[in-house]
Amino acid sequence: MNDTNPWTIGGAAALDLYAPEAAAAVQGLLAVRPAGVSTDLNDTLRVTTAGVTGLPALGGASLPADADPAVTAFAEQFAIDVSSMSEALRGGFVGAVGEAAFGAVQMTYVADVIPRLHAALDALFGPSEWVHPDPSPVEDTWPAVEVYLQEIARVQVLDAVATELIRLRGARQHECRLCKSRRMVTAINEGADDAAFEAVDHYADSDLPDRIKAALALTDAMIWTPASIGDDVVAAIRAEFSPAEAVEVALDIARNAANKIPVSLATDDAIVSEGVELFDMDVDGTLIYGLEPA
Repeated sequence: MNDTNPWTIGGAAALDLYAPEAAAAVQGLLAVRPAGVSTDLNDTLRVTTAGVTGLPALGGASLPADADPAVTAFAEQFAIDVSSMSEALRGGFVGAVGEAAFGAVQMTYVADVIPRLHAALDALFGPSEWVHPDPSPVEDTWPAVEVYLQEIARVQVLDAVATELIRLRGARQHECRLCKSRRMVTAINEGADDAAFEAVDHYADSDLPDRIKAALALTDAMIWTPASIGDDVVAAIRAEFSPAEAVEVALDIARNAANKIPVSLATDDAIVSEGVELFDMDVDGTLIYGLEPA
């Protein structure tokens, strides 16, 4: 009989145990960089975002002596509060990296969000050693991003209501216009209504279930204070969720933060001009849009 406390196995072990395919996809994402994004540029992004969050830079990167101020300014704002990204910062970044801009923003997301995921899992399950492979240059890193997004979406231990309210809280914190304009049909069918969607903005003093409040508190912690996730936040997650569910909560928060990519580039326009767009997700993690309520 194994008497090991699942909450003390370490963050890396918990990710491998409860979401192995997603864990592999995270490693796959860390193992690549666009050929147009040099090692120095990638290191600049990793060190700069780490400097903002207070978390260790991926791969132990160090800041190159000739780091471009336009790149560091963009990366800092991406990590601090992407919703406040200015046209000047965006334009300076694009001017500095040229045609590699989209790939460089993907790497900014990786540099910023994966350490947050690691920190959250370590807070929940205990400290661990994370493996950071040296990224190899590839023509296009978006396929690795898509695999990562889909593998996390395929982790479906959580109920749809929790999944959707976590998504919506992140969307509103990052001010993603597209994400804020969408609602998941399965969550609606399982009881999420307009009152619940509105309560996300003031969840702490709402009548949302304690389970949802715990998940949204972790969402906020990963977004705003990833290096100091409070003991109360950890205790609430452990009280309200199974270890497998807790891993999914952290993964979902990291996945949803991919909205920082379009927000940072001002390509997050909503598809609908009024109301909301309904979507759903199948068992393979594929998103389906343009639906009607059941």
